[in-house]
Amino acid sequence: DLVESGGGLVQAGDSLRLSCAASGRTFSGYAVAWLRQSPGNGQETVAALNWAGDRIYYKETVKGRFAISRDGDESTVYLQMNNVKPEDTALYLCAIDRSYGLGPYESWGLGTRVTVSS
Repeated sequence: DLVESGGGLVQAGDSLRLSCAASGRTFSGYAVAWLRQSPGNGQETVAALNWAGDRIYYKETVKGRFAISRDGDESTVYLQMNNVKPEDTALYLCAIDRSYGLGPYESWGLGTRVTVSS
């Protein structure tokens, strides 16, 4: 019930916005996280936003470049990715939990692939 979109092939330095739509539900009451999976790094939590919106987590290597946000209708979450780097290449998934978005997760989508060329 979480559907990611917005991935693609981009060049280093480009910007990209990923979306996570809640199908058949809303994000009301949930923290949301963006995770990424890659062969070299396994699964990482890239960004997380708690339900109240007052706690945001970013992986150190994306701070200042990525931004997580949630739509006012509570049905879509975004990951704005600026100045992307080849090391950002991964399958990006969104996930939800009842805490701070750092897991364990109750649900997650199939992901959208981001490939950054140098």
